[in-house]
Amino acid sequence: MPLSTLLFVPEFVNAGTKPLGYPDYFAYTLIIFKVLGAFTIIHPKTPTKLKEWAYAGLTFNLIFAFISHRVVDGFGSLAIFPLTILAILMVSYFYKNRIMNNHITK
Repeated sequence: MPLSTLLFVPEFVNAGTKPLGYPDYFAYTLIIFKVLGAFTIIHPKTPTKLKEWAYAGLTFNLIFAFISHRVVDGFGSLAIFPLTILAILMVSYFYKNRIMNNHITK
Protein backbone atom coordinates (compact mmCIF):
# COMPACT_ATOMS: atom_id res chain seq x y z
CA MET A 1 0.00 0.00 0.00
CA PRO A 2 1.92 2.98 -1.22
CA LEU A 3 1.25 6.56 -0.30
CA SER A 4 -0.12 7.17 -3.80
CA THR A 5 -3.03 4.83 -3.02
CA LEU A 6 -3.89 6.90 0.03
CA LEU A 7 -3.71 10.13 -1.95
CA PHE A 8 -5.40 9.17 -5.22
CA VAL A 9 -7.63 6.15 -4.55
CA PRO A 10 -8.33 6.11 -0.79
CA GLU A 11 -11.12 3.54 -1.12
CA PHE A 12 -8.46 0.92 -1.99
CA VAL A 13 -6.17 1.59 0.98
CA ASN A 14 -7.34 -1.56 2.78
CA ALA A 15 -7.21 -3.75 -0.34
CA GLY A 16 -3.94 -5.35 0.75
CA THR A 17 -4.62 -5.79 4.46
CA LYS A 18 -8.36 -6.55 4.58
CA PRO A 19 -8.09 -10.05 3.01
CA LEU A 20 -5.34 -10.88 5.51
CA GLY A 21 -7.69 -10.17 8.42
CA TYR A 22 -6.10 -6.98 9.70
CA PRO A 23 -8.25 -4.07 10.99
CA ASP A 24 -8.87 -0.99 8.84
CA TYR A 25 -6.52 1.30 10.74
CA PHE A 26 -3.58 -1.06 10.17
CA ALA A 27 -3.18 0.00 6.52
CA TYR A 28 -2.92 3.67 7.47
CA THR A 29 -0.33 2.88 10.13
CA LEU A 30 1.74 0.91 7.63
CA ILE A 31 1.63 3.71 5.08
CA ILE A 32 2.76 6.31 7.61
CA PHE A 33 5.67 4.23 8.89
CA LYS A 34 6.78 3.16 5.40
CA VAL A 35 6.88 6.79 4.27
CA LEU A 36 8.79 7.84 7.39
CA GLY A 37 11.23 4.94 6.95
CA ALA A 38 11.83 5.71 3.28
CA PHE A 39 12.36 9.40 4.02
CA THR A 40 14.78 8.53 6.83
CA ILE A 41 16.82 6.29 4.55
CA ILE A 42 16.88 8.71 1.62
CA HIS A 43 17.59 11.92 3.55
CA PRO A 44 21.39 12.40 3.56
CA LYS A 45 21.66 14.23 6.89
CA THR A 46 19.84 11.59 8.92
CA PRO A 47 22.00 10.11 11.71
CA THR A 48 23.34 6.63 10.99
CA LYS A 49 21.63 5.03 14.00
CA LEU A 50 18.25 6.34 12.86
CA LYS A 51 18.86 4.94 9.38
CA GLU A 52 19.67 1.56 10.95
CA TRP A 53 16.33 1.64 12.77
CA ALA A 54 14.53 2.53 9.54
CA TYR A 55 16.16 -0.38 7.71
CA ALA A 56 15.26 -2.70 10.59
CA GLY A 57 11.65 -1.53 10.66
CA LEU A 58 11.19 -1.95 6.92
CA THR A 59 12.86 -5.38 7.10
CA PHE A 60 10.47 -6.52 9.84
CA ASN A 61 7.54 -5.13 7.85
CA LEU A 62 8.51 -7.10 4.73
CA ILE A 63 9.24 -10.32 6.62
CA PHE A 64 5.88 -10.19 8.37
CA ALA A 65 4.14 -9.31 5.10
CA PHE A 66 5.65 -12.46 3.60
CA ILE A 67 4.49 -14.53 6.58
CA SER A 68 0.97 -13.06 6.45
CA HIS A 69 0.59 -13.75 2.74
CA ARG A 70 2.10 -17.21 3.10
CA VAL A 71 -0.32 -18.19 5.88
CA VAL A 72 -3.43 -16.77 4.21
CA ASP A 73 -2.77 -17.24 0.49
CA GLY A 74 -0.23 -20.03 0.34
CA PHE A 75 3.01 -19.76 -1.57
CA GLY A 76 1.99 -17.58 -4.51
CA SER A 77 3.15 -14.40 -6.16
CA LEU A 78 1.71 -12.29 -3.33
CA ALA A 79 3.98 -14.10 -0.88
CA ILE A 80 7.05 -13.67 -3.07
CA PHE A 81 6.61 -9.92 -3.66
CA PRO A 82 7.66 -8.81 -0.13
CA LEU A 83 10.78 -10.98 -0.43
CA THR A 84 11.64 -9.31 -3.73
CA ILE A 85 11.34 -5.87 -2.15
CA LEU A 86 13.37 -7.14 0.83
CA ALA A 87 16.16 -8.18 -1.54
CA ILE A 88 16.22 -4.67 -3.01
CA LEU A 89 16.27 -3.19 0.51
CA MET A 90 19.19 -5.47 1.44
CA VAL A 91 21.18 -4.35 -1.61
CA SER A 92 20.53 -0.74 -0.59
CA TYR A 93 21.67 -1.46 2.97
CA PHE A 94 24.88 -3.24 1.99
CA TYR A 95 25.85 -0.60 -0.57
CA LYS A 96 25.14 2.16 1.95
CA ASN A 97 27.51 0.45 4.40
CA ARG A 98 30.14 -0.06 1.71
CA ILE A 99 29.99 3.60 0.73
CA MET A 100 30.13 4.71 4.37
CA ASN A 101 33.15 2.47 5.07
CA ASN A 102 34.99 3.75 1.99
CA HIS A 103 34.20 7.31 3.03
CA ILE A 104 35.58 6.74 6.54
CA THR A 105 38.81 5.05 5.42
CA LYS A 106 39.76 7.82 2.98
